[in-house]
Amino acid sequence: MPTDGAPLTLEPPLPGSTLADDAGMTAELEAGVDLYWLPLGAGGHSVRLNGRVFEAVAARLEGRAPCDLYHSALEVRVPEGRFVIEQAPVRDDKGLERGVVAGGAVGSRWAGRFRLFRYEVRCWPGGVIPDVDEAVESPLRLTDDPELAQRVLDLAPRVPTAVWGRDELAAGEMWNSNSVIAWLIARSGLDVESIHAPAGGRAPGWRAGLVVARRQETLPGSVGREPASGKASVETAVGAR
Repeated sequence: MPTDGAPLTLEPPLPGSTLADDAGMTAELEAGVDLYWLPLGAGGHSVRLNGRVFEAVAARLEGRAPCDLYHSALEVRVPEGRFVIEQAPVRDDKGLERGVVAGGAVGSRWAGRFRLFRYEVRCWPGGVIPDVDEAVESPLRLTDDPELAQRVLDLAPRVPTAVWGRDELAAGEMWNSNSVIAWLIARSGLDVESIHAPAGGRAPGWRAGLVVARRQETLPGSVGREPASGKASVETAVGAR
């Protein structure tokens, strides 16, 4: 992860970005935060099948009907440019190119020594949300306030990096990508109470992010995990390119 204070540099939006067909610089310079709901495993049959099996078992144990499962991501726009925030598997050692600001283990901390069992948290300048065309009831505008948008970016390097798929933080639910997004929204001061998964669906891990965020609100001076550089600014966290 980057540890120096190199200045932030932005690149033009990549093909497949979440901005509508070449919306141009006007859309990029307009401050705001948008939430995207993506069907779990969109574009990948294996993940989608595993998700359905997981949900079928969970629904049976809880005595309810199975729901569609969703993964969430944020698109944040500030005067300096557009950023995509998302948790995803580590796919190679080029995290700087994807604006990686944090990471953690999948399944267990021991397994996290291997790339296959690690995740990354991206705050990607001009980035892409994979399979955004499959997003449901999205984008959901959370704010147009430039200060709140900047706060979301500033908090990204401080997200808790608990083990994915485990309830390591005693939040009552496993920690995953939805936990990261929910934590960011809650800690930035955005209205989380009005946010719900699409009709007929649910977002496992979302509640865990809210529980941890609210717990930290009661601790004086607590913001979240210290970023690798010891600084919270997104300029430092994603600046070295």
